[in-house]
Amino acid sequence: MPSLLSVNVGMPKEVPWQGRTVRTGVWKYPVDGPVMVRRLNIDGDGQGDTAGHGGEQRAVLVYQLASYRHWERHLGRDDLEFGQFGENLTVDGLPDDEVCIGDRYRIGEAEFEVTQPRVTCYRVGMRLGEPELPALLVSHGRPGFYMRVLREGRIRAGDEIIRTGTGPGSLSVADTDALLYLPQRDPEKLRRALDIPALSPGWHDSFRELFQAMPASDAVVSPGAAEPAWDGFRTLRVADVVPESSTVSSLHLTSADGSPLPAARAGQYLTLRVPEAGQPAPVRSYSLSAASGDGRYRISVKHEPHGMVSSYLNTRLRPGATVDAAAPRGDFVLKEGIGPVLLVSAGIGVTPVLAMLHELAASHSSRDIWWIHGARTPLEHALRAEAHALIASLPHGHEHVFYSAAPPGGYSGSPGRPGRLDKDQLLALGIPADAVAYVCGPASFMDDMQVALTGAGIDSGAIHTELFGALASINPGLTERADVTPHLPSGAPGTGPMVTFARSGVSTPFPERTRSLLELAEACDVPVRWSCRTGVCHTCVTPLLSGDVSYVSSPLEEPARGRTLICCVRPDTDVVLDM
Repeated sequence: MPSLLSVNVGMPKEVPWQGRTVRTGVWKYPVDGPVMVRRLNIDGDGQGDTAGHGGEQRAVLVYQLASYRHWERHLGRDDLEFGQFGENLTVDGLPDDEVCIGDRYRIGEAEFEVTQPRVTCYRVGMRLGEPELPALLVSHGRPGFYMRVLREGRIRAGDEIIRTGTGPGSLSVADTDALLYLPQRDPEKLRRALDIPALSPGWHDSFRELFQAMPASDAVVSPGAAEPAWDGFRTLRVADVVPESSTVSSLHLTSADGSPLPAARAGQYLTLRVPEAGQPAPVRSYSLSAASGDGRYRISVKHEPHGMVSSYLNTRLRPGATVDAAAPRGDFVLKEGIGPVLLVSAGIGVTPVLAMLHELAASHSSRDIWWIHGARTPLEHALRAEAHALIASLPHGHEHVFYSAAPPGGYSGSPGRPGRLDKDQLLALGIPADAVAYVCGPASFMDDMQVALTGAGIDSGAIHTELFGALASINPGLTERADVTPHLPSGAPGTGPMVTFARSGVSTPFPERTRSLLELAEACDVPVRWSCRTGVCHTCVTPLLSGDVSYVSSPLEEPARGRTLICCVRPDTDVVLDM
């Protein structure tokens, strides 16, 4: 009969790691005597990153003696002690390929239910001094598993483990782990997983997205996940340069040979490389500001006072010139539906939502469409006549424009009203609570709008935002640090291929002793997103706009074409990353 060998607990602590500080509870140690298990935790235990560990769905982590013996052989170690894999319960029995999601067990006075496999996390590798361990746990089918507490009570080492219930679907922990992290997923197993009530909500949502993306299902892959229309950069010709306001000009781009450009989705962006604006050639991204049904692209660029690229594009670029462009990308795209649509923007954030408005007008949409925009003055309100005409062409269009620098009485002959577009102004409009919202503008503006929209009753999942700059970091467990502007790495310049972080505006040669593109990004204080750091979780997946890379360690599943896992690749040639 399975038995409990050790109960292990540990409170979060700060640990130095690669020049930074990680707050983690992965250091667990055995405790003697009975210990109380509660709904959210075991007495004396805690987690440093509650987003990925702990809580009702992950109250207790289980790992097996057989897996300890496996790793002793595989890693050639004889120093492994109970609790070293971060588990609360070290058990004899309960192998991952036999225990199923939804199985229930009684240990001592407490009763538990299996909810999900262990989250692949870099900290278990950090605890054992084995950086590749997160990937090995998955590839070897030995992740361990979490349980929720159904009945609180005392447990102690030596207690028998009695199965009191069997999960529906007979989906083992190992199979569940493979479904999320390994390729060649079985649609039938995905369907079974979705029918298991005990499966934790986070894993359920991930499986639902995977199932919907499978060609065999009735669902459609998200347009944002589609592969780019071409690899790397191609030459586009400037057909026209049109001033749109005192600070914004539109560039109309065609193919160099005059053939129609591939269609792009409204809301996507185009990335330009402009050698004439500086060396190394700066790279910038601009949202498409019109539909691309005519075989050409249009971007509208604001002239920033100290912007090298925007200055060149607005003041020096002429029709007939050429630019290098990566294929349109981005998942900030208009979703199909019949309900109300809110297009909310400020300043140059108008561009992607204007392209959406073009798409809605071209299809003669009968949806309830709200155009809500904020600018300083009519003179600085780019593309206002165009937006007004599009709204006027729609049978259920609503237009609300705000001018933050307007005098109290507003501007004569202008439909815009005085005042800044903020959450109070937005709530006063009486927007429909069942709408889908698309918001673009400065980060603080988008934060305010998200608060206002949820306050108006709109579901947070129906609010979509587009950020021009780098995406917010995901660095689980790292202690807070002040925001630092991205910069060149310290020390002598590298001698490897040129690496460009397009959103952050940094280009630097790759240093030979740097292990991965992720490590270089961290050295430049470029905002990065990661979790496992071993190519398993795909948190770090990043659009590779141009260039070739090689994997330092092979990922368990390679990302789609045009994307790369920066945690485990090095550049073979000059590369441009959308980060």
